Order: sequence, then structure tokens, then C-alpha cells
Amino acid sequence: MDFGLVLQTDPPAAKVVDLMRRAERNGFRYGWTFDSAVLWQEPFVIHSRILEHTERLHVGPMVTNPGTRSWEVTASTFATLNDMYGNRTVCGIGRGDSAMRVAGRRPNTLARLGAAVDAIRDLAEGREAVVDGSPIRIPWIKNGRLPVWMAAYGPKALALTGQKADGFILQLADPYLTEWMVKAVRRAAEEAGRDPASITVCVAAPAYVGDDLDHAREQCRWFGGMVGNHVADLVARYGEHSDAVPEELTAYIKNRHGYDYSHHGRAGNPSTDFVPDAVVDRFCLLGPVQAHLEKLNALRELGVDQFAIYAMHDAREAVIDAYGTHIIPALTP
Repeated sequence: MDFGLVLQTDPPAAKVVDLMRRAERNGFRYGWTFDSAVLWQEPFVIHSRILEHTERLHVGPMVTNPGTRSWEVTASTFATLNDMYGNRTVCGIGRGDSAMRVAGRRPNTLARLGAAVDAIRDLAEGREAVVDGSPIRIPWIKNGRLPVWMAAYGPKALALTGQKADGFILQLADPYLTEWMVKAVRRAAEEAGRDPASITVCVAAPAYVGDDLDHAREQCRWFGGMVGNHVADLVARYGEHSDAVPEELTAYIKNRHGYDYSHHGRAGNPSTDFVPDAVVDRFCLLGPVQAHLEKLNALRELGVDQFAIYAMHDAREAVIDAYGTHIIPALTP
């Protein structure tokens, strides 16, 4: 199993770079950042510094979207980083939540997302792609490589992931839901004539190592609120009780009343008071080292290839070091 670290690009950027360097020293292989231009600093500028100051770390957004940047700009940015640092980027992409809504836009349609996945990958790898009706090719790209991983929850997005993406990003660590969603992605891949095993599965969620579960829950409750934004969209589309979406995912948002993006992804977010302890426990990895190992082993058995830690809490260095000392050596060959 691989491990990744997910950070917001809060200033100072040097701190983000330092934490990514710390992660690499502890055996993490991936470094991810949020991508929301209004809420945080520009991630791709910081990605360049992370790549410069690491040797093996693969770097990318978790996640960008096809609406806030033109596709050829996104592709050229990745290709430039790859040319400078040796094909060490990965494009995490989704419909867009905070990046689009904070700017007053609706998330992108799945049709637009699917077209963007193909175009961005093709352009970043030196092939021609059609963007807004015009064929484009970036002529200076040689031997480019850009895996594109899609973030998804709902049945149509999961199917699109299986049809087009190189990887699947699932932003929660509940084994039941992981099994359900991984099966949906792989089924769609097989129906599309692709090898289901070729799709990398990345589970991303907060991790907090320690015995004080009450404190850990309060530091990670924000995550249930973030996931709840996507779940609310699913409920609006499919209904509160639908065979298309498991009730284990949708039931907990019944007491949700709006969301303030100024606190997005932060401990103490007041918009997440509707999230019960049971959901925090299901969606996150909390408790002593052994509890983390047990849940990660269960996820690995379900086909998870990478666990990426959302480190938006008061123990970022401690969790990076704990994983490097106790958990990554136990789960990495």
C-alpha cells in the first residue's frame, strides 16, 4: 500500500513544502493539495517547490476541476512540471465543490468532466485533443506522462471513473462504502472493455493517532461536513431513499443546514455540528496505531492501493511521524 499526505495551501507556502519533505522522509510516496483559488494559495506554484525539494514524491491536486482553468493551461502546467522534475505529477480531478461554489458557479457536469479527463491527459502526454471545438496539440512535450484520477461518490460519477480514469479517489475510509464504490468502478471499467485492475484506488481521509478519541473526533469532524456537501448533491439528484446510493452514505445529513465555505476543511468548522461521532469514526482513521493498522488492512483487502491522510488538525507532524515509524513499514513491502 502507498501513502499520501493531503494539505491545504495555507500561507506560508514554505510550511507546506516542509511538511511534504517530512512526509517523504517518513516513506510517503504522494503529496496532494487542495485546489480552490479563492480559499487558498495557488497550488501549482507550490507544487513546483515541493518537487524541487523532494526526490521521489509524486505531487498533484486533490482535486482540481475542469471549470476554473482552461484545459490546455492545466495540461501545460502538468507537462511543464513533469519536464522539470521527471514525470512526478498526477492529476486528481472532480466536478468542483469549493473552487466552483465560492466563485458563484455550479459544479461542472459529468459530461464536461469526462471530456476534460480525456483532453487533459492527451494534451499533457503530447497528443492532440479537441478543446471547445478546436483541435490542439502542445508541440514541445516529449515523453510526457500524466495519470488522471477522478474523485467520485454517486453511481454516474463512479461509472465515469471506471470508463475513463487511471485512478479512483474516494474521500472517506468506511470499509462498507469503499467496497460498494470500488465494485461499481471496476464493474464500469469491465463493461467499457478496460482492465479493472489497472485503475489505482486511493482512499483519502483524516487520520489522527492517539488514545483521546473525543479530541480526535473534534479535530476531524469537519470531514463529515465536507463529504456532506457531495452527499447533499446526491440526495438532491437521487432522493433521500434510493437504491442508487447506499443509505449508509446519505442518512447522516438529515440534520444538515447549509454550509459556510470560509471554514472549509478546518477543525472546529461550525457547519459540521450535524455530523455524529459514529460517522467521524466510520469515515476517518482514529485511535492508537493498532486501530489504524486494522482498518488499513481491511481497506487493502478491498483493493485500496493508497491511503492519503487529510492532515487538517492540530497534530500534523505527529501523525506524519507516527505513520512513518509504525504504520508505513508494516504495510509497505
